[in-house]
Amino acid sequence: MDIRSLITKAPKNSDLSRRAMLRAAGCGSGYMGLQSLLAEAALAAAPADPLVPRPPMFPARAKRVIFLFMHGGPSSIDTFDPKPYLDANDGKPLPIKQPLTFAAGKTGGLMKSPWKFKNAGQSGLPISDLLPNIRECADDLCVIRSMVGEGVDHGAALLQTFTGTFTFTRPSMGSWVLYGLGSENRNLPGYITIKPALSHGGAKNWASGFLPGSVQGTAIGNAGMQVNEIQKEPIEYLLNQGFTREQQRYELDMIQAINRKHQELWKLDDELETRIQSFEMGFRMQAEASKVFDVSLESEATKKLYGLDDPKTADFGWQCLLARRLAEADVRFIQCTHSYKWDQHSDLFNKHNENAAEVDKPIAGLLKDLKARGLLKDTLVIWAGEFGRTPVSEGGDGRDHNPYGYSLLMAGGGTKPGFAYGATDDFGYHAVENRMHIHDFHATVLALMGLDHLKLTHRYSGRDFRLTDTAGNVHDGIFAG
Repeated sequence: MDIRSLITKAPKNSDLSRRAMLRAAGCGSGYMGLQSLLAEAALAAAPADPLVPRPPMFPARAKRVIFLFMHGGPSSIDTFDPKPYLDANDGKPLPIKQPLTFAAGKTGGLMKSPWKFKNAGQSGLPISDLLPNIRECADDLCVIRSMVGEGVDHGAALLQTFTGTFTFTRPSMGSWVLYGLGSENRNLPGYITIKPALSHGGAKNWASGFLPGSVQGTAIGNAGMQVNEIQKEPIEYLLNQGFTREQQRYELDMIQAINRKHQELWKLDDELETRIQSFEMGFRMQAEASKVFDVSLESEATKKLYGLDDPKTADFGWQCLLARRLAEADVRFIQCTHSYKWDQHSDLFNKHNENAAEVDKPIAGLLKDLKARGLLKDTLVIWAGEFGRTPVSEGGDGRDHNPYGYSLLMAGGGTKPGFAYGATDDFGYHAVENRMHIHDFHATVLALMGLDHLKLTHRYSGRDFRLTDTAGNVHDGIFAG
């Protein structure tokens, strides 16, 4: 393409000024030719419509994911990883060299858990008194006790948890899943994050990066908003009371015709294609979104199951109930965030008790409800923070960040129920058995969804990228038989 063709193809009354024309010409025809070739290669590598449902690469165990994120880093050794050594050696010095920590120099001796552990269910899975309602679901849980990451601070740890890296901007895990499988419901976004945190990476944690914009996460409110503010948004902003559906379709068709002409002219505008698709999604959402987001349609018994009748549990209970409704509506990837409360560098006992009281009943309600509706078998539920916490005290009664060995939960989606996988050392500091790095975690989640992390790639900037970068191993030891 040369400058004459740019002038010829420019629409009448266009905003192409002399200065803009000269700037375009100054790039050189060779540069424009290279850009055209790169754009064609990118379009050839990507599916024509990333949201078209596609079969998994091999038989999938799960169809969808619900990720329950505990922002701040809950303590594994106070929840799902009991350590008798700490009980017997409370207050004594740590007998190994302490690794890099976030608040170095403020640590004391070993600190036992202030909560008692009990073996629960037929499986005998040990869970602390901190989470008595989740403990009732022990026989449905798969506890990973050997998670490992590199991020010592919250920002790095969140980005690595959600995108696989904290050194570059990369697509989020939910975007990769949606890119690989498409969406089963074209009237709702395939990837929704409810009340996400705006700190510690913010939108990068649910962004699509270099993947098509249509697979990015759609945020429903944010951590700073109250539920009553968020609940009315889908109805108020999606439903246009001033025009009929036919009138809205006509208006949108006119806008899209202009967008398509512009796209045909310039060809390289990926953001414009994302905008076109978002307009179409917004129009389609009117038919279904308002009903899905209206949790008032649920029975009083269901609302009580999730804790909506208690101000203490109502917020996260609403998130979990909405997540179940979105799962029923075939949304592929759903995130709920309890933010930003789990960072107890001091006052661990009181603050962890407060935090657990807000999420324990809603999470148990979600697991029980999914199971009763037959959804748990193909819905992978994940409970995780960005890291765990140290076995030594900080500030007398707190714990520092620990990415070297921590726990997360999985349930349903083909995982082994009533099962503990991996182990940390006697102190609960380092993973020592079946270490599951975050790359391994991502590879394993993709495998449960029927996706090969080695083959789910996207060509960008001259190389094939994947969620697990150049690492990652599937831990099929957590798969149900």
